Amino acid sequence: MSTILTDRQAEELNKAILAYLGVINAPNTAAAFREEGKVPASFDDATRKKYEGLLEKKWTSVVRLQKKVLDLEQRNQTLQSELDSTTPTSLLRRNQDPTSWLPRAPARHTLQSHRDAITCVAFHPIFSSLASGSEDTTIKIWDWELGELERTVKGHTKGVLDVDFGGPRGGTLLASCSSDLTIKLWDPSDEYKNIRTLPGHDHSVSAIRFIPSGAAGAPSSGNLLVSASRDKTLRIWDVTTGYCVKTIRGHVDWVRDVAPSFDGRWLLSAGVDQTARLWDASSGETKCTFLGHEHVIECVAIAPPVSYSNLASLAGLKKPPVSSSSAEFIATGSRDKTIKIWDGRGTLIKTLVGHDNWVRGLAFHPGGKYLLSASDDKTMRCWDLTQEGRCVKTVADAHGHFVTCIRWAPNVVKDVPVNGDAANGTAVNGASKKKEEDAAKAGMRCVIATGSVDLNVRVFAS
Repeated sequence: MSTILTDRQAEELNKAILAYLGVINAPNTAAAFREEGKVPASFDDATRKKYEGLLEKKWTSVVRLQKKVLDLEQRNQTLQSELDSTTPTSLLRRNQDPTSWLPRAPARHTLQSHRDAITCVAFHPIFSSLASGSEDTTIKIWDWELGELERTVKGHTKGVLDVDFGGPRGGTLLASCSSDLTIKLWDPSDEYKNIRTLPGHDHSVSAIRFIPSGAAGAPSSGNLLVSASRDKTLRIWDVTTGYCVKTIRGHVDWVRDVAPSFDGRWLLSAGVDQTARLWDASSGETKCTFLGHEHVIECVAIAPPVSYSNLASLAGLKKPPVSSSSAEFIATGSRDKTIKIWDGRGTLIKTLVGHDNWVRGLAFHPGGKYLLSASDDKTMRCWDLTQEGRCVKTVADAHGHFVTCIRWAPNVVKDVPVNGDAANGTAVNGASKKKEEDAAKAGMRCVIATGSVDLNVRVFAS
């Protein structure tokens, strides 16, 4: 008998081997093994049935466990090297201060189920749900905390190009847009039922965003949605009626991306005509055109007020704009491999060079200190706005193929007044402002999602 196994275990193994020899139809070997392995005569055909497949099952589970052990060892090694290269104080500070958190490999979750390139990701504002859209025409809803697929949402007939959560207060919807020329609205509270389809664009709809209702007395609070299309237009929709309330024209080619300001007053768009444009959302008029890129602009982002002080010093301003004003600074990412940071009047402040391929996604850090970018060079990069926009971190091989999109999880919603404690909405200062900043920090989620042509969605989290 084996010195490693007990007599009982060895007997069970011999029976499983004998059953396997029966399955592969090797009677001579089986007879010899029965004799040499001293398998009792009581092991007849009926008993053998119980042991069939046992050896294969054990073998596959061992291989799977070996792979898991190797993955865990590799992760352990990475974490150990991080521990070795950091001091106790910096480690403590990083664990406590979300404003300094940056993503690191490996990702907490790699979410696999799509059958074609992933084009977009979006976080639910309240729950731990993450939506991803793909060229495979489906939207998948994941639980980003558990790393599990919750459901697959079908309805589009061509690739899904963008997704976004938003809508009326207390009634979150998921919007999606597609190469099939339509925008669809889905109800997360009713098993993601398709509640409305918005036709109207004459070509692929590339990007979609809910327009926040921060503007005082906005007539259709939280009901508006903006879309950007290959038909060269932006359209604003009322999600409660499904009507297109405004068509904005000005771009001379495919509009690739659009982003609204935090108060819903401004819309920033860009595309194949190599320009970015800032529009007044209520009138549809151009406030500013940004010229400087040498190739298609793939992505845009409007800087949050928390980053104004860092961007103001980058721009050489003596004091930052007031935090109640919006669209004071913007960022654009292009196929020319650069990211450009501008002020809201069209002045180029800084060009960030470092990516080796198209820049496909941008996200400002909610702490206000960094700008993050995703690119076809398979990396994520973190640019420090307090250090002249220097690239301070590169997540190499964030994916195995082009990284097509990046989103930062929204802050946990707290009942914090948007414009301070004053009843008339005047800007706050002193203690109230400090309280607001602390509340924002407490609600910050250190979670990023990325999608890629490698069919994976990855979640990077603290």
